Amino acid sequence: MVQEKKIKEAAASSRCLQWLFANLSGYGALYVLGIILTIVYNGMQLTVPIFSQKIVDLFLSGEESAVTNLEQHKDWLLWLLVGMVGLTFLRTFLVYHTCMIFERVSQGMLYRIRNRLFRKILNQDMGFYDRYRTGDLMTRLTGDLDAVRHMVAWVVRTVVECVSLLLSASIYFIYLDPIMAVSILALSPLIFFVTLAFKRQVAPMHQRLRERMSELNTAAQENISGNRVVKAFAREQYEIERFRKRNEEYSEARKETSLLWLKYYPVIEMCADALPVILMVLGGFFLMRGRLSFGEYVAYSGLLWTVANPMRNLGNIINEFQRFHSAAQKVMELDAAEPTIVTAAPSGTEEPLRGRVEFRNVSFAYGEREVLHRVDLTIEAGQTVAIMGETGSGKTSLIQLIPRFYDPQEGEVLVDGKNVKDWELKKLRGHIGMATQDVLLFSDSIDGNIAYGNSKMPASQVEQFAESAAAAEFIERMPDKYETIVGERGVGLSGGQKQRISLARALAIRPAILILDDTTSAVDLETEKHIQDSLSHLDFPCTKIIIAQRISSTKDADQILVLEHGRISEQGTHAELLAKKGYYYQVAMLQNGGEQVG
Repeated sequence: MVQEKKIKEAAASSRCLQWLFANLSGYGALYVLGIILTIVYNGMQLTVPIFSQKIVDLFLSGEESAVTNLEQHKDWLLWLLVGMVGLTFLRTFLVYHTCMIFERVSQGMLYRIRNRLFRKILNQDMGFYDRYRTGDLMTRLTGDLDAVRHMVAWVVRTVVECVSLLLSASIYFIYLDPIMAVSILALSPLIFFVTLAFKRQVAPMHQRLRERMSELNTAAQENISGNRVVKAFAREQYEIERFRKRNEEYSEARKETSLLWLKYYPVIEMCADALPVILMVLGGFFLMRGRLSFGEYVAYSGLLWTVANPMRNLGNIINEFQRFHSAAQKVMELDAAEPTIVTAAPSGTEEPLRGRVEFRNVSFAYGEREVLHRVDLTIEAGQTVAIMGETGSGKTSLIQLIPRFYDPQEGEVLVDGKNVKDWELKKLRGHIGMATQDVLLFSDSIDGNIAYGNSKMPASQVEQFAESAAAAEFIERMPDKYETIVGERGVGLSGGQKQRISLARALAIRPAILILDDTTSAVDLETEKHIQDSLSHLDFPCTKIIIAQRISSTKDADQILVLEHGRISEQGTHAELLAKKGYYYQVAMLQNGGEQVG
């Protein structure tokens, strides 16, 4: 079981790295150049100790030879000093440009992946948004992607640095004295087993840490978006305490992950600090026996850090790799997500929609919960159809099948005699205007919100559609009229004002099918009458489907439907449904104060 788990973890890590390097497409050559330069400048780290060895052996140790070399080969000393300084400057130059290469590659990759993921998110179907929390998606686009970028910019470069330093120093150590080299490198297996134990413990911690971050982002996002609800119920202190707990959980997970290394750090540090002791004892003994020269001892001393630093960096490398592994899996999941609702190929024809809608034996469910059952309905082009029913009867689900936000499990939905699955989504949805009770306005001007479907719309048309939606009067009273910036989600406007701007936005695309989901629920009766008059005198052909609970909004419709438990229980005109004395009649009586309705 343990072996199987290790195999799965190794396979997952391999997939993460394959995905990572696949996303370096276009930057591959530059990235390889950065790796090569990293190896080169780390190999150049040997130059100063080697030159120091030569200077000590030739000019500082051995009185007779040192004096002779100073007298006869003074130019050697000059060249050695110039070489040390020159190569140090060259190495500094290479380090700077290599870091810039890694940063350029990582930022370019990050920019491209983030754009692709955002495009993926926007092109997903509604079922995707039912499954994923907003805070979790935000975490994937920010913190998780930053961990991926850090892997490219720092972790890989550090691994290459450590390996190239350790290899080049080991080769040079063995060249100077194999026994001395083996003595210094003998602690490496111990370091390997310590970091392996650390990796096994830290991996699940990073998974937990990432989930805590997602929960924290979700809590923040929900409270910022729902600040009016929080204030309406005076629940600020409750939400502050709730956020504090989430923050505390994240903080504890962060501290637990960070402090884990302290259990292993003393062993690593002890091994690193043991290297100078080994050099002092064994190197001193070899020096006294003449096995090592003073210059070689100096070279060993100058290069000990090339062994100690990789030891000290192993923990950070493992830590950052596990962070990358946890983040990359979440990003890859999002990157691999494909919408279940796929657009049909463009037809190549530009014929406008007429607006005929037909439901044939349609059944639809959210998971195991069925909300529509064998619905048959035909709406002719240009008709006005009103839909009524209790909460949860399936009204909103029914209209969401027309622009194909969801696909039915059974039956088919047709527009102009063609299954919506055979329509190109852009064309289908581009001819359907929707205004819902839960209005979302963007942080833009009123003009920009109304003209959202056609940003090139002339100001005169924007004003025309605002007038049709009974919004022109209050807009003219705004500080900057149509250029007034509305807050996020329309903060600063009343519910009725937002509904009217939403209606104007839906009308502004001159749709063949107009869907209104309780759009006039927050407006007064006079404004509702103005909107109804405007909708009945549109200057373009339009099929209107209206979900409403007010009899005043439904009585003039060509046909009225009553949904009960996902089935059409009543269907007909205002007069026909009153005569049936069913659900519609009861609602009419209630809204008319119990008096007879005619």
